[in-house]
Amino acid sequence: METHELIKGLAADSRRTGMPMNTAWWAAVLIAIAIAAAVFFALLGPRPDIAGAAQTVRFLFKFVVTIALAASAFVPLRMLSRPETDPRGGLLYLAIAPALILAGVAIELVVAPAETWLTRLVGTNSLVCLTFIPLIGVGPLALLLLALRHGAPSHPALAGAIAGLTAGGIAATFYASHCTDDSPLFVATWYTIATAILALLGTLGGRYVARW
Repeated sequence: METHELIKGLAADSRRTGMPMNTAWWAAVLIAIAIAAAVFFALLGPRPDIAGAAQTVRFLFKFVVTIALAASAFVPLRMLSRPETDPRGGLLYLAIAPALILAGVAIELVVAPAETWLTRLVGTNSLVCLTFIPLIGVGPLALLLLALRHGAPSHPALAGAIAGLTAGGIAATFYASHCTDDSPLFVATWYTIATAILALLGTLGGRYVARW
């Protein structure tokens, strides 16, 4: 059997057996959000001044970036769960969150005095960020990898990495409500590193969990 015929056969099998992929994905993402919420509220919870912080642009912008990351990564993740998918088609969505954070950083560099840039970048919670975003996101990542296994991705490592980005976006959204460092400089640095940890874990996990 030629490779393209095998791929078509796998695609047909995944449509015929078990839960439909569309249903499986939405169930997985809802449960992933619930898991992230449970871990977040058990370990951290929102910052005490969240009502006041919610009146500021910088605080709200964190959620624009993190939700955009989760949503824009989820699109190619679903696509890559199908064996016949060309990965190039959905990867452009991954530029949305970086474009937003780069715009935020550019504005921050214009409006904030230069002598405060380093302080804003380093922040006060970098180690907490690097610890808890992966910790909150590892459960959702595991669930998304299992959802990938329900399909038949032809690029399991890439799909796993994007699962890590999706989980990172979910985890960072919850963590952002706890974090008192609201500068886009901080978000661009430490949220990115923390999410990259999950993407790396997803790459490794995808090779073993999602391959067929």
